[in-house]
Amino acid sequence: MQHPLEEAGRSSRNIDPCVLVIFGATGDLTGRKLSPALYNLGREGMLPPNFACVGFARREKTHQQFREEVKSDISTYSRVKPIDEKFWTHFQEQFFYHQSDFDKDEGYAALATFLNQLDARFATRGNRVFYLSVQPKYFPIIIEKLKKHGLAYDIHQTTDKWSRVIIEKPFGHDSDSAAQLQKEISKHLDETQIYRIDHYLGKETVQNLLVFRFANSIFESLWNYKHIDHVQITVAEDIGIGTRGHFFEEEGLLRDIVQNHMMQLLSLVAMEPPVNLSATAIRDEKVKVLQSIRPWAAQDFETSVIRGQYGPGFINGEKVIGYRQEKDVAPSSNIETYLAMRLFIDNWRWAGVPFYLRGGKRLPKRGTEIAITFKDAPGVLFQQRGKRNDPNVLAMRIQPDEGISMKINCKVPGPSSPIQPVKMDFRYGSYFGQTPPEAYERLIWDCILGDSTLFARSDEVAQSWHILTPVLEEWARKKPQDFPNYASGTWGPKAADEMIGKDGRAWRIL
Repeated sequence: MQHPLEEAGRSSRNIDPCVLVIFGATGDLTGRKLSPALYNLGREGMLPPNFACVGFARREKTHQQFREEVKSDISTYSRVKPIDEKFWTHFQEQFFYHQSDFDKDEGYAALATFLNQLDARFATRGNRVFYLSVQPKYFPIIIEKLKKHGLAYDIHQTTDKWSRVIIEKPFGHDSDSAAQLQKEISKHLDETQIYRIDHYLGKETVQNLLVFRFANSIFESLWNYKHIDHVQITVAEDIGIGTRGHFFEEEGLLRDIVQNHMMQLLSLVAMEPPVNLSATAIRDEKVKVLQSIRPWAAQDFETSVIRGQYGPGFINGEKVIGYRQEKDVAPSSNIETYLAMRLFIDNWRWAGVPFYLRGGKRLPKRGTEIAITFKDAPGVLFQQRGKRNDPNVLAMRIQPDEGISMKINCKVPGPSSPIQPVKMDFRYGSYFGQTPPEAYERLIWDCILGDSTLFARSDEVAQSWHILTPVLEEWARKKPQDFPNYASGTWGPKAADEMIGKDGRAWRIL
């Protein structure tokens, strides 16, 4: 795993030793993603030799009980199976557990003492990564306690060791709450210590976006309004909300998926070439894209933003319930589980090119894709009785089956010379012969390195909320009258098809 934009990446030999403290260590994210990520990083020699992990949570638990739970999670969720027993026997000795409430000073004082002991035992030199895998309401209090008890360092006073904090999404609930949260944590942390994680940015295909664009002149020369007709970004899930009823009733799809994942993908697709490969230069260009998105007009909330909520239906032949019948969901809930929108980026490169975004739960299949549809060739040659040929489409699959495909038109063999679209397909797993690393592996590794390229900066988050908060405000004023408006197992409400259809276009079939 090397830096996505450089030929020569850094290896574990020059990663600083450190202790990783996971707040919320008994939660779902730790079990499904963080524990397997640490195991795979350790197994592949990507963690520093001097490393320890401490789980911080409120439940009573011994070190050994925590290790057994971690092993069980790795056995269930790791991308590499079965577990390497010989490696685990050694690696588990680097895992520990610390019990405390998130707001208790004595718990942080005891943690400071314990981490000093681990420094002496593992020679970790006082370097710390704190992963906040907790509900957003706990972010300010945990960070305040870390600073109060000397666990989060003042970068202007401490130069021989470092501390970094990884914050999970969502960062805020709207523009005002995000600004308030940023104000609170900025009292205790410098921006260089804050790593706002969006796991989509750790996916191999997303990392390859800039390489694909800026290392291949054949595509970069076409990457503008002269040659591109429109762009579609799709984040589709066939699952419902499962046990996340309480969370989803507060967040909805716009906050859960669009504000972070989809806006990050949009900015990477549309950004200008950075002046270099530094985190600052790349994130500067991403912010410029977000700043160039056209503000909403009053009519846009009816014509360019479509929301939906799934009702009962069928997924893979099995009957499933609607959103309002899910656990911990209000029977008359107006929370959206689907969103489609049309955006315009008002700059020189993208003038007049529509960006169509759609995401939803309980759609027919799972898939995340960026599709670039090119403009038609002039209709002088090869038109088949007035019928337009299919446009060229470049599709980048983020998940599953990570890869890139290109649809082109070709002549079918034979004297009649009909033209037929064909697809050239590249798949990471098939070509390189290995499963790509999980996103969390990449992002944890980058944070230990101190590389913030794949993490969101405060102005990125603020600008994304600035774009989408007016939509939330409009929805708060005008409740939907037609929910549920699409059946589970379908591609969303008819209004979404009508929105793109009025432009003479159609959603891609994944």
